[in-house]
Amino acid sequence: MAQRTAVRPAAPAALPRGGLLRGAGSRTLGLWLLLALVVAVCALSIAVGTRPIGLGTVWQALTDATTPGDDAVIVRQLRVPRTLVGLLAGLALGVSGALMQGHTRNPLGDPGLLGVTAGAAFAVVLSISVFSVGTPAGYVWFAFAGALVGSVAVFAIGSSGRGGATPVSLALAGASLSALLFALVQAMTIRESTTLDAYRFWVVGALAGRDAAVVTQVAPFIVAGLLLAVLNSPALNLLGLGEDVARGLGTRIWLARGTGLAAITLLTGAATAACGPIGFVGLVVPHVARAITGPDQRWLIPYSGLLGVVFLLLADVLGRIVARPGELQVGIVLALIGAPFFIALVRRRRTATL
Repeated sequence: MAQRTAVRPAAPAALPRGGLLRGAGSRTLGLWLLLALVVAVCALSIAVGTRPIGLGTVWQALTDATTPGDDAVIVRQLRVPRTLVGLLAGLALGVSGALMQGHTRNPLGDPGLLGVTAGAAFAVVLSISVFSVGTPAGYVWFAFAGALVGSVAVFAIGSSGRGGATPVSLALAGASLSALLFALVQAMTIRESTTLDAYRFWVVGALAGRDAAVVTQVAPFIVAGLLLAVLNSPALNLLGLGEDVARGLGTRIWLARGTGLAAITLLTGAATAACGPIGFVGLVVPHVARAITGPDQRWLIPYSGLLGVVFLLLADVLGRIVARPGELQVGIVLALIGAPFFIALVRRRRTATL
């Protein structure tokens, strides 16, 4: 009688190692260097503008609230809130882009794929045309509510089929709902010129005109989204090995997907509400971070957030320099430099694949 040999289940494949930084020590050092770069870019964002202000004056205005002069007023009341909004939005868009590409396994995944941007745009148009809201601080709550409703609707539609909420069904539901909502937005803006003018300023994506009230309104949602993203990163690593392997290792697929979707909704909704729909940050930045750290989400998510801040604030500073005495909105600058940069990334297959 032939002896039976026990067949052990195959061990799950380890995450592929890639990226410029391989070890934990080098990645930690890179993270500190990137954090220092963020501080430098924030200082540059406060000092550079239509009216150049020296770093000494900036420091004095920040440390002494009684500092007189127009430069001190510009720093405290205009540039500091603008920089803080850019800091929060860059963190939110970078991290949400990494989460979106990880959950959908799609290198072209964008935070707006779940209908968040379309829902926010539709709510902003309603607030302008129906409630006559005319300030960015007033748009925030409507935009965030629209982003939340849009993402919930996409999740409900995408999970209604027999297979439940899969990356493919969610992407298709998001694309369909976004097309419908943007069509309604176009119909409403064509009918009313006032609505069109106000919506045009919001939809281009900008950091200008945002005050401290906008920062305090969106900051709690972004902080909550970042915490959820950190909690979701270990499960997202396991999902990258396949749902069957992740389920065999004890991962609750529905909980991991739900946590990721909640983080994406909070982060993208808050950033869109504060700045308008800003493209290319959530699309390009995760590819750059993945080229540095590899696919490990525990490193990819913080790198994506910090790189998002650097990318967004540098684009905003560039927009102030190239069009003096006016400025180009950050959404326009990102479109001009982000499109060719992303084409170059896509041509490199190693960084474009997940």
